[in-house]
Amino acid sequence: MQLAVTAYEDIHGVPPDEVFIHGRTRFDKNEWEGFRSAVSDQTKLVAIRIRPTDELKLYRLAKQPPIRGSYLEIHERMAYLWTKGYVPRFGTYPGFEVPNPLAINIDWGDAPIEQVLTDIMALTKVNFNGCSFSDGLPVTLKFANAIGEILTAAPKLEDAPQPFKYYI
Repeated sequence: MQLAVTAYEDIHGVPPDEVFIHGRTRFDKNEWEGFRSAVSDQTKLVAIRIRPTDELKLYRLAKQPPIRGSYLEIHERMAYLWTKGYVPRFGTYPGFEVPNPLAINIDWGDAPIEQVLTDIMALTKVNFNGCSFSDGLPVTLKFANAIGEILTAAPKLEDAPQPFKYYI
């Protein structure tokens, strides 16, 4: 994280105003302190847990499922967000089943839950590497999942790989 913050400072000349960290599991105190040490005191840092859940279903008095972007605020640090659902602009729901929400928790730091939800919704639309509209996860988790799959699929190497010159 320190590399990203330093790169931002090199480009803009000032530290970032805010840094939001997304994860699928709860951030523990040691992780939070590590993240906190990587940013300046002027930077607002917020750790957000995002996880798909089927513990809550939302139904409408209509033929279509909940509208994409609907949310249910449980309290100021927790909400359910439907990132899949009926899209009024398209006049349809591009799915087959009643959509499940994402459970959003602000684990560390402070931010308005409505702003966190707005940001997460926006991040579900920015995956330019695929042609699917709104696959439900924000790009921050989508790419983290993809990288995790690559890293866990690679074989464990006992020794360091041979230098490139041995392959020529």
